[in-house]
Amino acid sequence: MNEATPHDPSNLTDTEASAVSDGPAPSRRSVLWTASAAGAGLGLGGLGAQQAAAHGAQTADDTPADEAASPQQRGTTMIGVPFERRSTVRVGIIGLGQRGGSMIDLFLALPGVRVIALCDPVREKAEKAARKVTAAGQPAPAIYAKNDHDFENLCKRSDLDFVYVATPWDSHFDMCKTAMLHGKHVGVECPLAMELSQLWELVNISERTRRHCLQLENCAYGRNEMRVLRMAHAGLFGDLLHGAGAYIHDLRGLMFSPTYYEGPWRRLWHTRLRGDLYPNHGFGPVANYMDVNRSDRAVRISTFGSPTGGLAAYRKDHMPPGDPSWKESYVGSDMSISLVQTAKGRVIRLEHCVSNPHPYSRLNILGGTKGVFEDYPERIYLEPDNNDDQWGDFAAYADWDHWLWKEHANPPGGHGGMDYIMLFRVMQCMRLGLVPDFDVYDAATWTAPVPLSHASIKANGAPQAIPDFTRGLWKKARPGIDSQKPE
Repeated sequence: MNEATPHDPSNLTDTEASAVSDGPAPSRRSVLWTASAAGAGLGLGGLGAQQAAAHGAQTADDTPADEAASPQQRGTTMIGVPFERRSTVRVGIIGLGQRGGSMIDLFLALPGVRVIALCDPVREKAEKAARKVTAAGQPAPAIYAKNDHDFENLCKRSDLDFVYVATPWDSHFDMCKTAMLHGKHVGVECPLAMELSQLWELVNISERTRRHCLQLENCAYGRNEMRVLRMAHAGLFGDLLHGAGAYIHDLRGLMFSPTYYEGPWRRLWHTRLRGDLYPNHGFGPVANYMDVNRSDRAVRISTFGSPTGGLAAYRKDHMPPGDPSWKESYVGSDMSISLVQTAKGRVIRLEHCVSNPHPYSRLNILGGTKGVFEDYPERIYLEPDNNDDQWGDFAAYADWDHWLWKEHANPPGGHGGMDYIMLFRVMQCMRLGLVPDFDVYDAATWTAPVPLSHASIKANGAPQAIPDFTRGLWKKARPGIDSQKPE
């Protein structure tokens, strides 16, 4: 029996209310799933300070500007809004490739979760996932695999509580929007969307529909990240001053693989944008350390990019003449380095590099007046524990592990268990009717560097305003991922 309360469309537009009640689907642009569609131009020029101001960036006195919507187009804030309590969370999954095809195993391992529906335009992938569901002892899920738009029919179902999206980046905006307009909470893989106007629209839709739109940032739930988070909030680092995060991962082989991704969609983003294409893994954890959107906020970003050459060099060495990739011209900076400044004057460095030889690193650095932590490899220097100019042993601080990691010492799944910890916590919040650890404002903030870093590089590093998606409510401290264990 599901205790969720019916969705209340009373504050929606007529079109949106019709969509929530399983009426006609909202109009939408074509979703780019396939390789041929992914090659189309997206018209992402002009994403600089002028657009930032037009969509809610701050004015000189730190008050919201236009905010991209009138009060009639917005609803009230989603900050502090709990999920509806339910005994079972009914899940629909859109995208069953490399990511979605592995994450379904974790959904099936979670208590109180049922996988109701699956969607992927490649029917074989959906059918393979469906076999996992029945093997786990659950009823056979519905399959939506007719075409690239069949996810809309999944979202129309009346027996879903949560939609999980693991598809190419181009489609995230449309799928999150559609899910919320049909009354579903939605969680999406990184990044939330690719344009600043889309981020604002998802914030506004979340507020109007009263549905949560969550960026499923698994790195924020890593054991090291959660330990550092608790230590920072307990004051062990003193006053926080600076941090750094990154996505440095040699993806050349995967991006040119004919089978790993469904078409070349990820590689093609390097022909379009020059900035940080994937800031969330680095930005999210450091933003949590510094309570961004919870008493501090990200105000501006400046980005500089290196020359591009890694993908072209890899293609020259590994791809045969006549391969479609030879028609591509790469514009993305091989290494982008961004500096984000917060309202309290703190500085966050973000780096992105997936086109060159480099061991994996997310940097994960936090510094304050009493010491510093640096990851990859993990090391710490805190006063008064360390005073000999030598790094200390981070393992000595295991008592500071978050309760989730103490309760789940050896979680299943990839990425060291952080995927399971993240999904367990989201589903726990839904079952118990709790406020989620993060919200649409965090999702938009962590993703904003995608378009803004591109704009900054085009403007020779000129600072770009980061919108205040909370509309001033960041000034109030509130809980986040550093949560208390439920009774």
